[in-house]
Amino acid sequence: MIRTLAVVGTGLIGTSVGLAMSRQGVTVHLVDRDASAARTAAALGAGVTDSPTGPVDLAVIAVPPRAVAGVLAEQRARGLARSYTDVASVKALPVREAGDGTHDGTYVGGHPMAGRERSGPLAARAGLFEGRPWVLTPSPRTTRTALNHALELVARCGATPLVMDGEAHDRAVALTSHAPHVVASLLAARLQHGAPDVLRLAGQGLRDTTRIAGGDPHLWADILSSNAAPVVQVLREVERDLAGLCAALEDIERNGESGAASRRHVTDLLERGAAGLRAIRPSPAHGPAARQALRVTVAERPGELTRLLDIVVEHGVDAHEVTARFAPESAGVTAEFAAPADTARELRRRLVERGWHVEDGSARPCRRPQPQPPRGAHLWEDDVVPAQRVAAAALPGV
Repeated sequence: MIRTLAVVGTGLIGTSVGLAMSRQGVTVHLVDRDASAARTAAALGAGVTDSPTGPVDLAVIAVPPRAVAGVLAEQRARGLARSYTDVASVKALPVREAGDGTHDGTYVGGHPMAGRERSGPLAARAGLFEGRPWVLTPSPRTTRTALNHALELVARCGATPLVMDGEAHDRAVALTSHAPHVVASLLAARLQHGAPDVLRLAGQGLRDTTRIAGGDPHLWADILSSNAAPVVQVLREVERDLAGLCAALEDIERNGESGAASRRHVTDLLERGAAGLRAIRPSPAHGPAARQALRVTVAERPGELTRLLDIVVEHGVDAHEVTARFAPESAGVTAEFAAPADTARELRRRLVERGWHVEDGSARPCRRPQPQPPRGAHLWEDDVVPAQRVAAAALPGV
């Protein structure tokens, strides 16, 4: 059983691990070359900055991928822990760089599939890993003790363990995480050339598409260079699709109605995109039983509803499924939505932290969005509209 833990690196993930384990009664020692980051994490309640008097049960190496092998060797040399794991989003590189250093049986590669676009200890949350997959990549030499320590860490952080081969993991995250970050960054980079009047037209769809581009550029440069080959493979496939789409659109522009084949090409790409989206959404058979209806009242202030939407989307709620109604008696807007059960508790906590009033929506089921009323029509209290429309139109200045 883990009674003592060391976290080496007090950024978003490391501090979140410390917060989660400290709440479990584990003594957490925080180690960071940046003393101010470690002190900040300690002030948040993630642990203490005192050095342990002897080896701790488990050390979590929470540094960028290219630094894992060196930090692991350094901490093993000082005898920091009996077992070691890491949280880097690339798994094959640390093993290659460390050579036999990761194969003495005390190390288990790890990667919690959770994060935020913000970085640093102040962005950390104790519930960051709740209900999320946490990949472990043990080697044939991994001892039972080391693996059990890693599994216990995952369980006590509220995550679900998933055992994978390291290289298979890297190919998977290239598709599901690393390449999407690049695509979001490429699109967001175009926005810096937009005139102010043009950027005023940015809606929630663009915000959703580019949100992850706000991650730490230096960390992401390390991640991409550490997993270069798998990321390039995915991006080459995107490149081929993009080139085909451009050619089809150019043909339509030149030939108009005679470009039927090109229009079919465009439609096919969009249909494949819709099919891919369905592949990562929960099965309808599990949807109703695994969602919790919530109702939140927000003040009718510019940007308030958009901030709410940003948070609920982070917790697995489709922004198009959020409905809003004006509530004159509360001088605000009531937003209704159904959150996935595995994230509803943390979502409720975050909303309350921000001062919003949250109620269980099960007593009054969320209504489906109704057609938009005619232009100039009065929106009565019982009329329901998609919350995105309210955020974009009813509350100017978002």
